[in-house]
Amino acid sequence: MHALLAAVEQRSLKTESIGDFEVGDTVDVHTRIKEGDKERVQVFRGTVIRRTRGHGKINEAFTVRRIVDGIGVERIFPVHSPNVIKVEVTRRGKVRRAKLYYLRDRVGKATKTKERVVTKHNREAASDS
Repeated sequence: MHALLAAVEQRSLKTESIGDFEVGDTVDVHTRIKEGDKERVQVFRGTVIRRTRGHGKINEAFTVRRIVDGIGVERIFPVHSPNVIKVEVTRRGKVRRAKLYYLRDRVGKATKTKERVVTKHNREAASDS
């Protein structure tokens, strides 16, 4: 039975990457929304506050938080969902935590993370590996 579950899980995994992002980055998540017989793409912009591996690769997910009219809105996106089309990084964040749950208690400009500046030296080191 375990081999059968592994085979089904393997077919459900995405082959192409949805994007390269980390916790603290501000991202645009493009999701496919079906309304009746029509289909459209909706963009959710916010800060990635956590990434989870889950139990098994199929359960991998990430949480994006944004403020709408003074109210915090969080959405959890499964990485291998067929409805998640792509993730675009609009701003790289510099954080020192793996989970940014402390942003839930902050209001206004305090919810912003510091921007990670990519220097020429960092770019060359990343391309070598």
